[in-house]
Amino acid sequence: MKVLITGGAGYIGSTVATACIEAGMEVVILDDLSKGLRAFCEGRDLYEGDIADPEILTRLLSDHPDIDAVVHCAARIVVPESVTDPLGYYDTNVGRTILLLQRLRDAGVSRIVFSSSAAVYAGESGQGADENSPLAPSSPYATTKAMVEQILKDAATNGDFRAIALRYFNPIGADPQMRTGLQNPLPSHALGKIMRARATGEPFSITGTDWPTRDGSGLRDYIHVWDLALAHVAAVQRFDDVSTPDEPYQVINIGTGEGVTVRELVAAFERVTGEPLPTIDTDRRPGDQAGAFAIVDRAADVLDWRAERSVDDGVRDAITWAEKLSSLR
Repeated sequence: MKVLITGGAGYIGSTVATACIEAGMEVVILDDLSKGLRAFCEGRDLYEGDIADPEILTRLLSDHPDIDAVVHCAARIVVPESVTDPLGYYDTNVGRTILLLQRLRDAGVSRIVFSSSAAVYAGESGQGADENSPLAPSSPYATTKAMVEQILKDAATNGDFRAIALRYFNPIGADPQMRTGLQNPLPSHALGKIMRARATGEPFSITGTDWPTRDGSGLRDYIHVWDLALAHVAAVQRFDDVSTPDEPYQVINIGTGEGVTVRELVAAFERVTGEPLPTIDTDRRPGDQAGAFAIVDRAADVLDWRAERSVDDGVRDAITWAEKLSSLR
């Protein structure tokens, strides 16, 4: 199989590309390198440019008329940034995706695997969410994911494509062989802030301690990025069994099926490092939610996929990768 991966020089896209190659697929990368690293594309067929650039797309699709599937990872993903630049997020994540999809449709590329997000769900309960749980995107970023899902659903119903939307929960870690990982040295997620607190010697702030969770701190489903990449491999390999002409649009949660609270994430970090991490309890921030974890029965049923790596594995690989990252920049 030949797979086009948009955003294939980024954290998730590059790891997906590696997993696809190891599964015997031929990979083509489309990335403008605004956030991704060229080093992640070494030895891979890279087309450098915007996903909506007609000249790049014409050349790519002419060079590769035999693309079997597209894994669409390219997007802007920083939630606070989306709040301050909503128009930029709607332009990049929605507007340019529409232009990409039109080109793919016209070229006869009909299988789309979309990188969606659990951010589309309501996250107020701290409980599990399945694919039918209520949607309540709480940021422009999350709304862009929900909008592209709707676009794909409508286009699939019209016969333009068949599509699978993978709703990611919270990726952490790095390629276990340290070939790829987070390209941002200062990630804004909880683990990144924990690592920064350790590096600076400052206490880590637990924002909100009265959530409806087992210890009062917020809860997330932390999935190792390599497990996430293998879910994409399974989606591509099983695409025709999952997305059929009768049911051309499908949604699948990708997570571990277990929630981890902020306090439990701190404890995992302490286990991995063998060192205590000072913390302080602070008030909730505007926009914070209790969180949710994935109900993953559907992924097991239709993809024969399950997450295999622990939160400790993710923390360990994230720390190892952060130590390597400076040599790649």
